[in-house]
Amino acid sequence: MSQALKVASSWISVVYVICFGGVALLPGIRPWFMEYALHTRADIGTDVMTLTTFVTGLIIWNVIAVLAVWLYVTLSNYFK
Repeated sequence: MSQALKVASSWISVVYVICFGGVALLPGIRPWFMEYALHTRADIGTDVMTLTTFVTGLIIWNVIAVLAVWLYVTLSNYFK
């Protein structure tokens, strides 16, 4: 399980950095993504991109990824 948690944390960190960098370099992709990938139009408010939002977002997404993998492994072991 430890290996799966490390892989999930590494994977989500790479994806997060790519997404954050994409929005930082091309801010116009955010509404495009919301409409075409998530099939919604949402006013996401003010665009605030700082080192603090980057770090907190990275931590939040790593926690979510670790919890998701932990739940998957737990359920997989339960249903064996």
